[in-house]
Amino acid sequence: MFDALIVGGGAAGMSCALVLGSAKDKAYAKGKRIGIIMHQKTSHLQDALFNNVLGIAHGTLGQSILDSGKQQLSSLYPHVEQISNEKVKAIEKTESGYKVLTNKGDYISKLVVIAVGYTNLLTIKGLKSYVEPHPKAAIEKERIWLKNKNHLVDDGLYVAGTLAGWRSQFAIASGSGAHVATDILTLWNGGQHTKVHDKV
Repeated sequence: MFDALIVGGGAAGMSCALVLGSAKDKAYAKGKRIGIIMHQKTSHLQDALFNNVLGIAHGTLGQSILDSGKQQLSSLYPHVEQISNEKVKAIEKTESGYKVLTNKGDYISKLVVIAVGYTNLLTIKGLKSYVEPHPKAAIEKERIWLKNKNHLVDDGLYVAGTLAGWRSQFAIASGSGAHVATDILTLWNGGQHTKVHDKV
């Protein structure tokens, strides 16, 4: 049983995982089982080139961010389980949370964060009832979003990044993932608003 399971290893998904992982020493996050199904082949970072992101060198390739992000997560927060080479096929609501079915196995989690791309090629069964045309993309591009209120789609089901209705910018997607993570941390902290900051 995961306490939080993230679907998608792009900017939003990895940012969410990093923030959740960084709370490991907080009393409300100790012992929480966190996982991320990396699912990176459909990430828009695969062919991205960055020239306008704060703190990222001009000319950085998205693929290098995918690679370094996985390494950063595993080296800093190894307790966050990275599930690679699996594709999510369906998500089912259960009495205790959600069942996430992949092409290789099943996972149970109290909370699920969907952080995959916003194309109309989304094939995860169980999400269709939440899908609507994307509110901030050109109609002819046929982009979609999971209708949500402040990233919350349904009880225990969150969405982050472009699929949450945000524009396709790296900084926006990353911020959306971090936003969801702090909402989850706040939930774990009994509703007391929280965030994780490190200081020198």
